[in-house]
Amino acid sequence: MEKAGALSNLTILDLTRVLAGPYCTMILADMGANVIKIEIPKKGDDTRQYGPFKNGESMYYANVNRSKRSITLNLKSEEGKKIFLEMVKKADAVVENYRPGVMDKLGLGYDVLSKVNDQIIYVGISGFGSYGPYSNRPGYDIIAQAMGGLMAYTGWPETGPTRSGNAMGDVLGGLNGAIGLLAAVNGRKVTGKGQRVDISLVDGVAAALENGIVRYEATGKVPERTGNRYSTLYPYDSFEAKDGSFVLGCGNQKLWEKFAKVAGMEDLITDERYLDGPKRLEHFEELKEVINNWAKDYLVEDVVKLILDSGVPAAPIYDMEQLVNDKHIAGAREMFVPIKHPIIGDMRVIGDAVKLMGTKNGVRWPAPMLGEHNDEVYRELLGFTKEDIINYKNAGVM
Repeated sequence: MEKAGALSNLTILDLTRVLAGPYCTMILADMGANVIKIEIPKKGDDTRQYGPFKNGESMYYANVNRSKRSITLNLKSEEGKKIFLEMVKKADAVVENYRPGVMDKLGLGYDVLSKVNDQIIYVGISGFGSYGPYSNRPGYDIIAQAMGGLMAYTGWPETGPTRSGNAMGDVLGGLNGAIGLLAAVNGRKVTGKGQRVDISLVDGVAAALENGIVRYEATGKVPERTGNRYSTLYPYDSFEAKDGSFVLGCGNQKLWEKFAKVAGMEDLITDERYLDGPKRLEHFEELKEVINNWAKDYLVEDVVKLILDSGVPAAPIYDMEQLVNDKHIAGAREMFVPIKHPIIGDMRVIGDAVKLMGTKNGVRWPAPMLGEHNDEVYRELLGFTKEDIINYKNAGVM
């Protein structure tokens, strides 16, 4: 029998699609929440048509929709709206990532839902949030990275603004959505009522800029792109060994001196150019060349071990193959979880970064087929018979 998860007392109606919203509800589902993914009949979440595919099924969809159940419901039909409102009466939260106003036009916005169930928590995730001059603009990850300041801050001076390799705007939006929902669950205990949670992808990216914003506030100057180098410390950068790249993080003077000693370059400690952090930053280009010249005779594995053994932070720069086979990350920390999908077959999905040690979380079952749980969920939540479900399906409601 499956152990109760930390959120097993929560029922969440999931109207989300693509990435930010499904990422949010994926986290909650892995923590035990009863996440009911409500999809458009015959079509489903857009990502069911996104590659990569295996055996005709989307691995993209399978990764972020595990641990959920899928039902179909046409929210544009009057009967579909009535059924949804009945479900809202029995749910703890609704999560959606439509453009602001879409749910209101359907007659299913927060104001309506809160009258049906004043305990309901309503999480809306959108590009720019539900209010403000840009609230009606469409929002994708690349928009969030561009206007949230991340692209201008990423890359090298000569490359121009650079998008983060993954959909960081969507991922941050999903994380913030999960945090907001859980805060509202506790807030319900404080106030006795549910509330609306408004998440903007752009806000999430802007909030993650940390030191870049502080530096601008302090100097009035727009921070330059610094590549892999950190803007306030050095050496805190990537370097080249014989067979690849590695990173070194001398986060303070003591670590710098330890590194200089292990590298056999103790004379650098008293060199006027490298005496302290500000001077090392000023002369970072020549110091990088010195370290690269030293590291070029070592294999990545050997140079990283040498530095780590001295107590200084260092790491290889992994590609995907190295990452998914690492004994700590993939092995002990279970960050790539093997599952058996009914159509895809054997595959790995990305595991949970949050580890609950008492109420253990994790992937509970593979992503569902479209409408796979119609009979189960509608019977369980609303008491529908098999005949009811067939009739609704024939009428285009499910």
